[in-house]
This record gives sequence, structure tokens and C-alpha cells, in this order.
Amino acid sequence: MIRFSLFPWSRPRRLIALGAGVLLAALGTGLMTPGGAAAAVPDTTELAYYDVTSSPSTTARWLAADLARRGYDVLEGPLTDGVPILATAADTRRLRGLGLTVRYAGPLYQPVPASVQAAANTFYGGYHTVAGHEAHDQQVATAHPDLAVLRTIGRSWLKSQGRGGHDIQALCITKITSGDCALNTSGSKPKFTLMAQMHARELATGELAYRWIDYLVGNYGTDTAVTRLMDTTELWVIPIANPDGVDIVSSNSTRPVSQRKNAHDNGCTGTGLGVDLNRNSSYHWDVNQGTRCSETYPGAGAASEPETQGIQTFLSQIYRDTKPTADFSAATTATTGTFLTLHSYAELNIYPYGWTNSLAPNNTDLRAMATTMSRANGYDAVHGDGGLNYFAPGATDDWIYGTLGVPGFTIEVGPNGSSCSGFFPQYSCMTSFWNLNLPAFMALGNAAAHPYPTGG
Repeated sequence: MIRFSLFPWSRPRRLIALGAGVLLAALGTGLMTPGGAAAAVPDTTELAYYDVTSSPSTTARWLAADLARRGYDVLEGPLTDGVPILATAADTRRLRGLGLTVRYAGPLYQPVPASVQAAANTFYGGYHTVAGHEAHDQQVATAHPDLAVLRTIGRSWLKSQGRGGHDIQALCITKITSGDCALNTSGSKPKFTLMAQMHARELATGELAYRWIDYLVGNYGTDTAVTRLMDTTELWVIPIANPDGVDIVSSNSTRPVSQRKNAHDNGCTGTGLGVDLNRNSSYHWDVNQGTRCSETYPGAGAASEPETQGIQTFLSQIYRDTKPTADFSAATTATTGTFLTLHSYAELNIYPYGWTNSLAPNNTDLRAMATTMSRANGYDAVHGDGGLNYFAPGATDDWIYGTLGVPGFTIEVGPNGSSCSGFFPQYSCMTSFWNLNLPAFMALGNAAAHPYPTGG
């Protein structure tokens, strides 16, 4: 990849990872909210959302790419108000020193009702901890042995080091008949897998997985659509793909830690710790995605992390490989299965490829499925760097399509404004997120039997 700088007047340097707790003097000038009203500047060490703009001759996409390479936490979403970043006020002073315009866009945290803080195995108003998810998975499998099977599919980095950590769990939900929910491809039912919280700080995603599980087992036999889907399809759910990271996030119950990556002890401090699991797959892994302490650090090598290894092994066990090795050779019309990974936030339905703007060989059918999801949740259907501000080589959705031929999708849950935006929305926002995205989940489940009707 060609490296370039949009700031020729500044000496190239590696910026510290955001959120590392560097103490600098407070800014002496006020910032403006997107609506133009004066806003109080947060404490210099407090993370918040900002929009960054440059001169008219610099495109927002180039600016986003350069900020990401310099170690800034560049976020997904439209670039109409500038490049969105998560930063401290002290960090914004550095950006102003580079001649950029920085505008305060909103706080990281939302008010949390004190009355819900004491709920068991929850934090930040109702979001479930890893322990809460694990207990829930086991409770569902125990209470519904005819509908659910719990599998261990991998382990977290800390567990691989003998330092605590967690197993990675997958729950198979279906009306169980002989051969169902086995870790092989011999079963007769197509598979739909929903995976959440690969990026630990994206709280809404794990909760949607939790509700999806309860919706399926709670409505079998009473809801016609759910019953038909569970009679014909294995519905796999990985509620927490990055449990060590979620432990870090939930370690502060009222002000969650903004940990994106896993807990791989790479010598970095604060949220610079770890590897971005959504850049770590063995498909188009790219060493240039980020430096060791950056938010998009892809790891020391392709599939270097035990979480990645476990997830890839599991998916390779349950899905048949129907795609030639070449990137632009199409998967066959005999392909079965679908895959969805949940992220936040940008209101996007993303289909392959994410590592390039070139169209995937099954683009017609992939785009059609993403458009069906868009009719359900109202989000834009995009691929490549559309809507994301950057490419995502080494991502899981590209891996499952590029390696196995299974259509892989990402939903970026949540808006770019209001109290329901950001990584830490109020828990009450889950109702609207659920109502919007449930039809999209059902659509992908129903598409698993024959995802490529046109073959193109």
C-alpha cells in the first residue's frame, strides 16, 4: 500500500493511541456542536466525539485515511460534517496544530438511570456482562434441550495464556432432529450464523444477539414464521466474539471503557492494548492497517489471535466451501448458508467486498440481500469503503465469502446523532434497534437455503 501524508507541513510521526490517559492542559477556546450552538469543552482526558475538516482541496476520504494511519480512532459514517473521530480534547489541540478544524460533536456517555445499576450481571443501564451472556446461553440450552445446543468454539487470548479469560460460545437454535447442530457439514439444514461484539465497546450488538436468542426459543410453536424457520434452518449465535475485551469495557459499570480490541498484551497502555479482531482474519490480512497501539492494529500475522482461529475453524466446520480460491471467481448456486456480524454505529448494511471497491463475483445476489435488509431497517446498503471512510481488509464477513463462498454481511447498528448514537447508547435505545433489525435477521435466516438465486 502506498503511504502518503496530507499534512506536508508536519513532521511524520506516530501518534499515541487515543485514550491512553495523557494529561495536557485544557483547551482555552470553545468548540461548536454540529448545530452551531456553543458547547462546553470536555476535560482534556475525557473521550468524546469530534468532526475534523481540512481545506477544500483535501477530500474527506483522504483525510480519514491519513488520520487513521496516524493512530486516530476514525469512526464509520457519512462525511458530510467532516471526519468523525473519538478523541480527547487534548488530542484535538494537536489536530489544530496541524491546521485542521475540529468541532465537538457530542459526549461518549449518555445519562444512565440509577435505578437499574444493581441488576445482576449487567452494567451501564442494562447491558449484559460476559458472565451474564454465558449464564443466559447455558440457561437457554438447559431449558430448551429440544431447541438449543451450546458449543464451545474457541477461547479468548487470556484463556490461551492461562490468565483467566473465557471460552467463546456458540448457541445452535433449531427444532432439533438427528444430525442437527453437529460441528460438520453433514446435516441437512442450511445454516445462518449471527455474531456480535467482536469489537467489545459496541454494546448494542451483544444485546441484539441476546434478544435474538430469546425471540427464537420463545416464539417456536406460536409464531408461524419463527416455527417454519427453526424447522428448516440451523440458527447459530455467537453473542460475544471478544469476551476479554467486553470484560474490560464492563469493568466500569457507569462509564464503560472504550476498548475495541481483544486483551492481547502487546505492551500498549489503555485502549491501545490488543489486536483488532476484525482486521485479523486470514483473508486479505494487511500489515499496514495500523501500528501496534492503534485501534485497527491487525496483529502480528494473519489469524494470529485465538479468537480468530476459533471462529474461522468453527465456520469452516459447519459451512460447505463452494467458492474457488481466486477472489473474483463466483461461489456456485449450490451454496447454502448466510452469515451476519453486528457492529456499531453507522446505519449501514455492508456486503462484500470490504477490502476493495471492486465488485464481488456474486455481487447481484449479495446486493439484493443487502437491499432486502435495507427495506427492513432503513439503513444504506454499501460495499467497499462506501459509508465507512476506509477499507477493512482482514474482516470476518469478507473472509467467509472470499474463503468459503458463504454470503457474509455486516450491520452497523445505530444512528450518527441523538442519544441512541455512538458506542454507548442509552439502554432504552435497544427497543428501536431491535424493532428495526429483527426483520433483517429473519430475512437472512430465510435466505440461507438458497442465497444465490441468480448465480451472479
